[in-house]
Amino acid sequence: MLSSAVGVVDRDDRSPSVSPLVLERVEVKTSAVEAVVRVTQPRFMRTADFPGIAEEALRLLPGLTRHRCVCGTSHGLDRELADTETPHMLEHVALELMALSGSSRELGGETVWDFAGDGRGVFRVRVGYDDELVALGALERGLRLVNALLVGSPVPDSEREVAELRTVREG
Repeated sequence: MLSSAVGVVDRDDRSPSVSPLVLERVEVKTSAVEAVVRVTQPRFMRTADFPGIAEEALRLLPGLTRHRCVCGTSHGLDRELADTETPHMLEHVALELMALSGSSRELGGETVWDFAGDGRGVFRVRVGYDDELVALGALERGLRLVNALLVGSPVPDSEREVAELRTVREG
C-alpha cells in the first residue's frame, strides 16, 4: 500500500507540516496507473512559485531533458517544469524513475484536472507501465522527491531509489 503522506518540513518555518502533495488514491488500470493527487495548500500548486525547482529536478534526473510534453506549448520540458502544476512535475519524475529502472522511455503519462468535479487542487496523474509494481513504486518515490524539492528539505538519493525499483522489477 502506498503511503498517503510523506513527512516533510514546511519551507517557510521548517516546522513539521502536511506534505505539499498527497496521493489520495491509486488505481492500477489495464495500461496505466492513475493516482489522485491533492495539492494540500494553494502555495504548492505551481512550480513557478519555487525558483530553481526545475533546475534542481533536472540536476537530480538529467534524463528529464529527453521527455516530450504534449501540453500545447513548443518549449522544452526544462521550461515547462519551471512553470507547471506540481503534480505534472510528479508525472515526469515518476516516468523518469521508471525509465532509469528499465522501463521503456516510450511509456507516457498525463496529468489532468477537473476542479469543478473533483475540487480545487485535485489532479489525476496517469503513467503508463510495463510493470505495475515499478510504476507504483516510481509514483511513491517521485512523490517523496517532489515534496522534498517543494519544501527545501534534503531530497532522497535518486540512485538508491532507482536501484530499489530495479530490485522490484527483478523480484
